[in-house]
Amino acid sequence: MGLNFVTTIKCRDIAFTNIQAILFDKNGTLENSEVYLRSLGQKAARIIDAQVPGIGEPLLMAFGINGDTLDPAGLMSVASRRETEIATAAYIAETGKGWFESLKIARQALDDAEKYIGVTPAPLFTGALEVLQSLSQAGLKLGIVSAATTSEVKNFVAQHNLSSYIQAQVGVDNGPSKPDPILFLQACQALGVEPEATLMVGDAVGDMQMARNAQAAGCIGITWVNKPDNVQGADVVINRLDEIQILES
Repeated sequence: MGLNFVTTIKCRDIAFTNIQAILFDKNGTLENSEVYLRSLGQKAARIIDAQVPGIGEPLLMAFGINGDTLDPAGLMSVASRRETEIATAAYIAETGKGWFESLKIARQALDDAEKYIGVTPAPLFTGALEVLQSLSQAGLKLGIVSAATTSEVKNFVAQHNLSSYIQAQVGVDNGPSKPDPILFLQACQALGVEPEATLMVGDAVGDMQMARNAQAAGCIGITWVNKPDNVQGADVVINRLDEIQILES
């Protein structure tokens, strides 16, 4: 392991010392994915409702979709694809269909909804690119740890030309999702840093719990919608990414 740059990161009145790396969640932290995720959930619910009448409305509630709003702590916002499939299938199974048929319907509906919506990339949050650039230029190692699939994480990095800043890209495929610490530890291993020298930045309780389970240096909760309850367990809560400041050593 080569020499790692060490610095102090300050957020509001909290300082984190001896930091070598920062890991970011994707959806709701770097990527403003609300419109995409809401459209995805609405389309999937419509597809399933056409096959299993009456299930559309309860599914939307389960997804965390209420009219034009998406709950940032809801299923569609924070669950992995596999978790979303299982939760959706449970609603279908409640109508009396067999479990494997329910899983098949759920998976197919989510696949079809994704194809229908298309692959127009969701935008980065304002200031996200500049923060990644400045942290990277300061010598910090950066990574993404997301409940999205690994291919979605890689596509996100490619679409927004972030590969020169993001050195670890960890998603959830068939393994455990947040708050399991394995994801955080995999990213640390990829960056060649220890968890206790690494910060987590995320917009959900699962991000905070994952970082704590991995014995990270600290957890920074970001809530663009000013709902601190969504990031319970954070050491500090911010409303914009540019509140992550580097203290010159």
